[in-house]
This record gives sequence, C-alpha cells and structure tokens, in this order.
Amino acid sequence: MELETKKYAKKWVVILIFSFMAGLIGGIGAVVFRLMIEFFHTFFFSVLLPHISFYVGGFNLGYILLPAIGGILIAPLIMYAPNIRGNGIPEVIEAFIFKDGTIHSKFAILKIIATSIAIGSGASLGREGPIGFIGASLSSITTQLFKLPKEMKKLLTACGLAAGIAGTFNAPFAGAIFALEVLYMGAFSLNLVPIFIASITGNAVTFALLDSASGIVVPSSLGYAISELPFFFLLGILSGLLATLFVKSLYLFLDAFENSQLPLLPKLVFGGMTVGFLGMLFPEYGILGIGYDGMKLAMFGLLPIYVLFILIIVKMLATILSIASGYSGGVFAPSLYIGTAFGATFGMILRFFIPWVNPSSYALAGMAAFFSGIAQAPINQILMVAELTKDYTMLPPAMLSSVAGFLSARILLKGSSVYTLKLERKGIQIKTGKPLILETISVKDIMTRKPVFVYSTDSLSHVEELIAKTGHDCFPVVDENMNVIGIIGVRDLINCPSKDMKVGEFINRPYAVAYPTETAQQAFEKLMIFNQNLLPVVESPERNKLVGVVTKRDIYKTYYRGLEGIYIE
Repeated sequence: MELETKKYAKKWVVILIFSFMAGLIGGIGAVVFRLMIEFFHTFFFSVLLPHISFYVGGFNLGYILLPAIGGILIAPLIMYAPNIRGNGIPEVIEAFIFKDGTIHSKFAILKIIATSIAIGSGASLGREGPIGFIGASLSSITTQLFKLPKEMKKLLTACGLAAGIAGTFNAPFAGAIFALEVLYMGAFSLNLVPIFIASITGNAVTFALLDSASGIVVPSSLGYAISELPFFFLLGILSGLLATLFVKSLYLFLDAFENSQLPLLPKLVFGGMTVGFLGMLFPEYGILGIGYDGMKLAMFGLLPIYVLFILIIVKMLATILSIASGYSGGVFAPSLYIGTAFGATFGMILRFFIPWVNPSSYALAGMAAFFSGIAQAPINQILMVAELTKDYTMLPPAMLSSVAGFLSARILLKGSSVYTLKLERKGIQIKTGKPLILETISVKDIMTRKPVFVYSTDSLSHVEELIAKTGHDCFPVVDENMNVIGIIGVRDLINCPSKDMKVGEFINRPYAVAYPTETAQQAFEKLMIFNQNLLPVVESPERNKLVGVVTKRDIYKTYYRGLEGIYIE
C-alpha cells in the first residue's frame, strides 16, 4: 500500500513539473509570437506603406497591396506545410484526440512565421488561436523529447493550449476552461490541476515580459438593471444566429476557394487585395489585422449605429476572405470584434426606447455571446468577462447572453463549431459538448478479425450446436462468397418452425453492418437502433464481404480503455 502511495505521488510530481514547463514554454512562445507580429506590423505599416502610398479621393490605395504582399511572402511556407493555414485550433483538436497529442515541431515554427507575417501585413485575423496552437505544439514537442506516456502527452498538449490563450488575454481561468471545453469537451476535475498551473504560468510569463497580456480595453462604468435581463437573453439569441451565419459563410467561401482550381499564390493575392481594399475604406476602425482599436471604439460607444452596422459586415467579410484564401491566423479576435460591435449596435437601438440603457454593457455581452456561438465555449467567455472587467457585476447578463448564444448556434450548427467543422470536412465526426471517447476509436481497431459465422445453407440445428459450442448468442450469416446477408441469434430460434430449415430461408429481420473506417460510436449507435448484440463488419459500402464482427461487449471494453487515456488518476 505504501509503495502504491509513493508511486502515485511520484506520478503527480512529474505531471505538475511538466505542466509548469508547458506553461513556461507556452508563455515564452506567445511572447515571441506577439513581438514578431509587432515587428512585421511596423515593417508593413510604418516602413513599407509610405513607399507605396497613392491617394485617390482621399483613400490610400497602398492599403490594398499590404496583405497581398504578406500573402506572397507566406505562400512558400503554406505550400510546404498546408496544415499551417487557418487558426490552428482544429489541428490541436485532431492531434489531441487522434494522435495522442503529437504535433510535429516544424508546424510550430512555420506557424509563428506565417501567422505573424499575415497579421502584421493586415490580414483580418486573430493571434489567439495561433498562440494556442504554438503553445500546444511546443508542449507536444517537449513530451516527445521526454517520451512521456500517451495520457500525459495529451494532457500537456492541452496545458500548452491553455497557457497560450491565458497569456494573450491575461485571463488564466478563461484560458484553462478554453482548453477543457475545446479539447476535452467538458471539465475533468483532476485534469484541472495541471491545466490551471500551465495557464497561470503562461499568463505570468507573458505579463512579466510584455507588461501587458490583453489588448482589450473595457470601460469601468458597466452596469445593468434586473429588468434588462430579457434583453440580454434576446441579444444572446441574435448573436447565436449571427454566429451561425458567420460560420456557414466562412465554410461556403472556403469551398468556393478550394473548388476554384486556382493555385495558392493567386488565391492569397486576391484575398489579400480584397481585404486590403476593405481596410482602405476604414483604416482607423480595425478592419486590418487583429482589430482591437476598432473594438475599443465600439466598446466605449464612440461609433454611431450606421458605422457599427457597416463594420460588422466588413469585418466578417474581411475575416472570411483572409481565412478562405489561405492565410494563417485565427478567428478568436475577429469574433470578439464582431460580437462587440453587434452588442453595441443592439444596445444603442435599445437606448432609443430605454434612455438609461448602457450600450457598453451590451457590447461586452455581445462579445461573449458571439464567440460562445461560434466556438461552442460559453464557460470560457463567462470567465473571460469576469477577468477582463476584474469585477463580477456583469456576470449575470454575460452568463445569460453566452448561454443563449451557445444554445441558438448549437441548434443551427447541429453541435458543430467553427473549429470542429474543419475536421468534419475531413471525415472526422466530432460534436461539441460531450467527452470524446468512442468517436476517437475506429471499428477496425476493436473488431474480431476471425469471427464465427454460419452459411445461408446451414441448418438451424447447426446454429444451435454453434451456440452450445462457442457460447455466442449471435452470428453473421454469409453466402458462398462470404457476403453478409443477415444475422441470426438465440432469440430468432425461439419461434423457429423446424430445426431442419435452412438459415437463408429463415432469416428475415432487418439488420445493420459496420465498416472498418467507422468509429466505435457509429457502431454503437447502430447496435442500439437495430437492437443487435453483434455487428458484422464488411469491407465497404460497395463490398459486402465479411471481415470481422463487433459486439456490445467490445464497445464497452473500448469505452473504459478510452477513459483511461483521458483521465489522469
């Protein structure tokens, strides 16, 4: 007993040391990344822009070229490593669930370079998703160097993600919960400990080296009346609808760019010039780059309604074009911008009818609700509101708006998020809001490859003999070419008219089959729907040849083995 206690204590010492290291590495990676963004932003906007400026009607056409030049610079990197496109969070999810938390080192380095150039040149993208990816990938590299076991590799990859998000927002709780909601699809009590340590460490490193972690500025005079809570709920519902529109539009544009058959470079140049044109029209409102300056104007109520309305549309379009055309960057910051502007618009409209309403309070709630909708991560946003305001005053309306935005978008997106949809397009079926266990294991990994079966020409008495001999209660039925034509089991024999009857003449109930490429979750759902204890596994939908079987017992054992890879005990 004492030996087990020492072994348990030693394991947790190792976990806590590596979680601290993950936070340290993630925080340093975040600092380097942010400094590189500042360097490239200075280069493009302070050094390069004056040399390419050309004014027509008061507009500087030089803005149009900046993101396009950035696209030309990053094109070779993306052609070499296409996975560095986008925000990086889907890749972290895929590595966490299907690759034991393993992310190759080259992706972290190339992601830092490509994304800092993209954002620095003015692409409408966020740094938070890439920072999370960088933190996760650097932590993953550490776990590979030390050859840690699978469950620790996955946990420390989550720690790196949390550290990056926490560092960029000066919000350690929100960073930790983001990792739990996005990777674990929930919160596991023991896993909270190392993730919180990494998150707090990453935040401390960023704050110590940069003296500031978040670019978001929130007014100090925020408040609401109890009678306003229904309006905050309505704002959440509408934000969820807008979030759905944004996500669906993003993937519609992604499909259009992918189906265009254009090479990568023309896509980047076209997308960059279009974004540059939009930024040229609104150079002072944060359309180009991260956009925190424009977000501040909306948060403090310094913009009229019509300007806010235009900025919502323009920022959505600029962000969609930046991602769809192939730039490397995130949706976190742009979504906060869009949500803030939408909430401010809602609050200003409401103030026409209720003069004492504070639009800034609705701007903050809109920020939380919109991101909760697109990312399906409401707890992250609720905690972020508390950490950004350093006050609990706005928690009730923020909670109400976040949950309403989460639910309305969840219904319309059918459980998907802006992150998981990228994986679903690759055939990886992931839904938010529940721990992923059976979804991460394929049928081919758990099926019995040499199953007991019966031919359609066998007699029912032969089936009875097999039951007595093997102890199995169900068998697949095949023809002479080993193609599955049904199943037969104990319950079928109860009402059989004659034991001399052929199996092929007797079977008539509907049945389901599984394919090796399906997940254990899909197999389990088929077993439940068809009330079967056994699923014949066939080669493919086109080839019905028997290659194995999967039983309920197989799936139950798989579920408990999967739990061991998620929980740290």
